Formats: sequence, C-alpha cells, structure tokens
Amino acid sequence: MGRPVPWALGLLLSLLIGAEAGRNFRLLRQQVLRAREVQAMKETLSRRRLPHPAPWRAPSEGALRQPLDHFDRQEGRGFNQRFWINEEFWHRPAGPVFLYIGGESSLSQFAVLAGHHMELAQKYGALAVALEHRFYGASINPDGLRDANLRFLSSQQALADLASFHLFVTQKYNLTRNNTWICFGGSYPSSLAAWFRLKFPHLVFAAIASSAPVQAQLDFTGYNQVVAASLSDPVVGGSAQCREAVAKAFSAVDQRLHAGRLAELEKDFRSCGPLTEPDDRGELASNLADIFMGAVQYNDEGFQGGTVAKLCSIMNDTGLGSAYQRLIAVNNGFLESMALPCVENSRQRALAELRSANLTLSGVGERQWYFQTCTEFGYYQTCEDATCPFSRLLTLSAQLDLCSQVFGIGPERVQEAVTFTNEYYGADHPKASRILFVNGDIDPWHALSVLKNQSRSELAILINGTSHCANMNPSRPSDPLPLVSARQRIDYHIGNWLSLARKAPSAP
Repeated sequence: MGRPVPWALGLLLSLLIGAEAGRNFRLLRQQVLRAREVQAMKETLSRRRLPHPAPWRAPSEGALRQPLDHFDRQEGRGFNQRFWINEEFWHRPAGPVFLYIGGESSLSQFAVLAGHHMELAQKYGALAVALEHRFYGASINPDGLRDANLRFLSSQQALADLASFHLFVTQKYNLTRNNTWICFGGSYPSSLAAWFRLKFPHLVFAAIASSAPVQAQLDFTGYNQVVAASLSDPVVGGSAQCREAVAKAFSAVDQRLHAGRLAELEKDFRSCGPLTEPDDRGELASNLADIFMGAVQYNDEGFQGGTVAKLCSIMNDTGLGSAYQRLIAVNNGFLESMALPCVENSRQRALAELRSANLTLSGVGERQWYFQTCTEFGYYQTCEDATCPFSRLLTLSAQLDLCSQVFGIGPERVQEAVTFTNEYYGADHPKASRILFVNGDIDPWHALSVLKNQSRSELAILINGTSHCANMNPSRPSDPLPLVSARQRIDYHIGNWLSLARKAPSAP
C-alpha cells in the first residue's frame, strides 16, 4: 500500500501500498525497494562485524507448491511460492516462529535478515520465516498476469497460502504447540497479518500490524487530508505558509490547464511529450502531487532531503518567485535526483503498461496491485475535497476509469468489492485478539487503520511525528523519542504474549 520520497533513496522495510498514481510514483517505488535491500545488506554486514558475532547461518530460499485456487480443488493447477527461512537466532526446539508476510512487490532474503522484527527475533530466539505474496515477484506462473488468471489473486487466497505455509514449516521442523507463531507485516501485508490472526487464530498466536489500512474505501479522501495537515505541521517542518503555497501552486497549474496554456506547462514541468489528451493533463497533475505525497508518507525515513521540511523550505522561499515558480523548482529537483530528462505524462502509455501481461520478477507488481484495488480495496486517493491542496483533476472517476479500461470492471462492481471486503474482515473493528496496530500520525494511511484500543488485547499505538511503517525499520541512534518508545511497547507486548503462550499454549 505507497508513495516514496522524491529527493533520494531511503529505507523501507515494509512493502509499499498505493492506488494508481503518476509515473513519478511508480518509478520512485521501484527505487525505494532497491534502497531497502541496500540498507538491509548494510545492517546485516554490520552485525557480522561485531566483536563476537553469532555463528552465521545464511537464510535458505525455497519454493512451496501451492494450488491456484484453495477453495476449488477441482481446479488442479498450481504455482511455486517463494519463501525464506533464517535459523540464525532460533532457540531450538521450542523457540517461537516470527512470520514476515510479503505484499504487493517481490520479496528477498533481507525480509529475514534486517528490520525491527529481526532485532526482536534475535532477542526472543525466534525462527524467522517469510513468504512472498502470490502473483508477485517470482511467485507466479508465466501466464499469471493474463486477465483469466488474475481471478486467483486475492487476499483470501493469500491467507490460505499462509495457512499452507504454516503447515509446511511445522512439518519441516517438527514444530509443536510450544512453538508460538507471531506474524508481522507493513502496509497491505500488515492488514494480512491482522486478518491471518482474525481468520486463523488456531495457527498464529498474535500479530504486529504496522500501518495497516484494514478499512477498504473507494474514495480515500482522507489520504490528502492527512497530507495537507502534515504540510502544515511544525513538528515535521511544515507550516500553514507551506500548505498555502502548495495550494496556490496547484491552483495556478489548474488555471493554466483550463485556459489551454498547455505549451507553457509542458515547458515549465519538462513533459516528455505534448499534453494531447485530457487524461494527459491529469497525469501531469498526479506526477506533481506524487512528490509531496511521498515526502509526507515516508518523511524522515533516513532520506537525504526528501522530507516535509525540505519541500516546505523550497515552497516557502519567496526568492524563487511565485508559488508556481517554486513548484517548478520542486519538480526540477525531483528530476535531478532521479536522473530523468523529463516527466512522462502520457495516459495511453500508462494504460499500455497496466495492460501488459509480461512478467517482471522484481520490484512492485503494478498490474497485479491495481487489479486488487479494483476487486477488493479501492484506496483511490482523490482531490475533490476542499481541504486538498493539489489539482482538482485527481478525481475518483479518473481512477475508476482505469478499472474499466484495463480489466473491464465497472464502478458499481468496484464499490461492491469494497463493501464485501469490509464485511468479510470487519473494517476498522475486526474484533480479534492479540493484534497490535501501529501507526504514525503523519502517515496518510493511518486514517484507514485501527487507532484506538478495541479491547484488552486488540491494541493500538499512534506514534507522534512518524510516517508509514517507520517502526519496522532497524533501530538507529537518531530515532525520535516517540518512535523509540513505540518500539519498546511493541517489544513489551511480544514478550508478554510469549510468556502467556508458555503458560497457556492453547489460549484462543
């Protein structure tokens, strides 16, 4: 469920989430995933340099044969689902099992090598396992992206995959009820973590759900409401002046679009081609908005300059000219950081890419994820609300058109799918137990998560001044105090759960 920051690569030890956005967003997500692996590698190597490092056991990679359809065994076909297992910290034979759940991108061995969940695995002597999501990365058949086969891609099938993987690991290591399972996820995978605990409480004892958008929503107006509030928030370097400048800049863009001053916009924002079609103008507006949405969603995640404070310093610099001219400077800075000569604003090209059934075994699965938004979640980030500081061309209808144009799924069916998802899982009141929902209050996705304690064991932590999945990153000396405190609370709950499991392994 994501919008990476624009100015430099950063660390994101969770999977990404987002509905359709401009090309900038899609390019940036790929880079964030690559940066994530680089940072994870650094953390792993630094652990090896300790004076007395633990004996090194490289993670093992494998593939589990799964049915394409868990709910119709007459289907017969299957696919190979990739997994990783790290035994390095495991206290055999009764140590717990920490399950890291994959999401809408490829997974790698670093899912069981680095991140806060691995710090906890080391502390509690856990066997670390990770499962790549069906139809992403290498966990897909060669014809998997064809329309006829995408029907086997859903969160329900993914949960059944997890149950099957649980059985595989249990048999492989001769596990018993004394081996307590706790699952972890970030963004969409964190929803899966919560739902795995909800639907399979006999298999997983507890779940940490970081930045979990458990409430499906067709028109996610709340996303840009949080972005607007964050651009105004002095805690993260925002200000009312910054938010107003952003709104003025995008209003100036809209005025030029409506006046037909397209050549001026093409030149000012370095469009790769002419804004020939009306939808191309929406692509331009979306590409520009991506820069700010990304800075908010992943603010201060170890990036060099891609923060709310950095963007606001540019948008508040009257020496650069009008608000419109400052937006030009922001876009130029983005293109420099990405080493791009121009911005691709062709809607037809975007459609062609989403329609392509050619496999990409690494990075974010754009076609697959958009299919899931059309068939399960919605999550369409719009700007038709008065509080939104971006272009009014970011409409719900423009995003729903993609479901129809790419997959032949009409708006009514998308709404029905969103309604069913909330009925099936319980939205933001899932009524489960031993789930800890962790969110940052400047992360736009927190608006769809669980923000208050629902019961004595369905708990919530809201971290002041932090962004999407920030708690999942490795600990670092510069972490703000609220983040440090939140990780301590996560640690406490895991220790408490493991203690409870030892006393009552059959507890519901």
